[in-house]
Amino acid sequence: MIALDLISNDIPPLKPTDNGFVALEWMEEFKVSHLPVVNDNKKYLGLISEDDLLNIDIAEMTIGEYINTSKLVLPRHHIYKTQHIFEGIETIVNAELTVLPVIGDNDEFLGTISMFDIIKFFGRATAMEMPGSIITLEMNIRDYSMVEIAKIVESDDAKILASYLTSSIDTTKLEVTIKVNKTDITRILHTFSRYDYTVTASYNESEYYEDLKQRYEAFMRYLNT
Repeated sequence: MIALDLISNDIPPLKPTDNGFVALEWMEEFKVSHLPVVNDNKKYLGLISEDDLLNIDIAEMTIGEYINTSKLVLPRHHIYKTQHIFEGIETIVNAELTVLPVIGDNDEFLGTISMFDIIKFFGRATAMEMPGSIITLEMNIRDYSMVEIAKIVESDDAKILASYLTSSIDTTKLEVTIKVNKTDITRILHTFSRYDYTVTASYNESEYYEDLKQRYEAFMRYLNT
């Protein structure tokens, strides 16, 4: 999935002629701490943060005046419309952003990707809305084979709906989390055990899915209010 597939126009950009009060009101309204600044030609100028605005007297000062007066250089964090969304997520995490501008040719501002959009993306990517079960395996990195894991799952006439890997740089261990499309995973767990896999956690739908789904939906409602 590329950035263009996840782009949103729900959060409007600021113009240099907008004042600090407008910026803070919009940040409060859209529950973000950053807003893009765009000129009349739709050229992306950079991101302004809530901290920037709270550190100055913004009574009558426009964004443009503030930039010129303080000689502030706005950070230009962004993602190009054709870049993969994972590159955007990396930028969001590293720069601790709440929104990431998406730009096209000649720095044309196209829209933003917000944390709300990212959460929705991961909700779909991890098949959260589909019933099933979660299994977490631990293994040495050299022993990892998704082909073999998939064969074990499919031996019980099941399918892997989603998977992700976690590992630390100071260990040779790898944690593999999969979601399968069955709620009764007893046979799958027995097969993993027979092949000497270490199962560190497993959750069927009744134990895990409904609670997770309710938390996810409640969080979505909170972000959407």
